[in-house]
Amino acid sequence: MVLLGTLALCGLLAFGNGAWLYGKAVLGQWLLHRAWSHTRATGIPAKPWPWADTYPVARLLVPAADEDELVLAGASGRTLAWGPGHLDDSAPLGAPGNAVVSAHRDTHFRFVRNLAEGDDVIVELADGARRHYRVRDRYVADVRTLKLPRTTLVPTLTLVTCYPFDALLPGGPLRYVVVAEAA
Repeated sequence: MVLLGTLALCGLLAFGNGAWLYGKAVLGQWLLHRAWSHTRATGIPAKPWPWADTYPVARLLVPAADEDELVLAGASGRTLAWGPGHLDDSAPLGAPGNAVVSAHRDTHFRFVRNLAEGDDVIVELADGARRHYRVRDRYVADVRTLKLPRTTLVPTLTLVTCYPFDALLPGGPLRYVVVAEAA
């Protein structure tokens, strides 16, 4: 009877933890979209919650994958838990140069494995302007030797995530890189 009670309690705790994580994710997305709406309306970056160390800087639209993601400032582990993050030392999104956005392979960038050369990627900026990019290249690279250019002749958007997509352990040395150029 004690074993049965212990198993039931463990199951309840596991279910509760999963429900908490799901609820937190749903609430977080709602708060991020509310912050993006405020940023769009006022032109002033809005934090999704008072203690947030990030805020939405752009919206990433990928019609071929039916994806609509908010891109957050910075690419720390805390930021990537909520959505794709824009690398601080890369070009600003929508500007000349190479803007680099990173996200987890099993959540917000799960779709990048299906992108093909020629697919459109749209970046919506806080002022409502949209920059259109077309996928030019996809490749796998070792993060220890990966060198992404900071300046480019054509405005570029580079999406980076961990690889392989079905790895059991996260954070290995390989990255899947998608390069899109201004259309």
